[in-house]
Amino acid sequence: MDTPRKEWYVLTTLTGQEQKAQRHIVAQARGEGFCDCFDIPADIPLDDAGSRKKENYNDYNVVVPTERVVEIKDGKKRQITRRVCPGYVIVRMALYLDDAHRHINQELWQLIQGIPGVTGFAGCKRPGDKAKTAEPPRPRPISDEEAANLLRRVAVAADRKPRLKVNFQVGETVRVTEGPFMNFNGTIEEIDPDSGRLQIAVSIFGRSAPVTLEYWQVERLVDHPEGA
Repeated sequence: MDTPRKEWYVLTTLTGQEQKAQRHIVAQARGEGFCDCFDIPADIPLDDAGSRKKENYNDYNVVVPTERVVEIKDGKKRQITRRVCPGYVIVRMALYLDDAHRHINQELWQLIQGIPGVTGFAGCKRPGDKAKTAEPPRPRPISDEEAANLLRRVAVAADRKPRLKVNFQVGETVRVTEGPFMNFNGTIEEIDPDSGRLQIAVSIFGRSAPVTLEYWQVERLVDHPEGA
């Protein structure tokens, strides 16, 4: 019998549990002997010293698209990882026993349905839905072209310099927290996310003057304990 063909599927998950689902897919595929149905190595790779390597599950084609962003909170910068496609995990696996998609691998189907956080396959009702019929669910794979486009976006996001997370809007009033205009209020006129700078209009001696500041030098008035 020929080895079933592996194809790309999109799993839906509870928002915020994408990486939890990703970890469980890898762990349960190993624990229940389904690695051959995925691109998951049966053993955790070791480094030259014989210690377990830190795994990147995206490398096993169990993909959670993310990007790195820099968030500014309380005047401090921190780098965080943000999900690009919340609520989805993209997986390459041999879900069907035949290329015509007539015979689903029921054991693998049950494994996926039992993964914590997974709610089903995109575009396919779960068993037990009110609208169920006698015909079993038949998840359809996405095309190789669609998968390639998604993976290309994932690779670009992974290699890209961390982007600044912008919480400000043009026209919003902010308070200056650093520099010679500290404690002045101003209205945002321009936002430059690439440089991480804002141009705000500050009232000085009754006149409006443009001032260029970095994100971390201002705060939203709603976040300030004294308000406006």
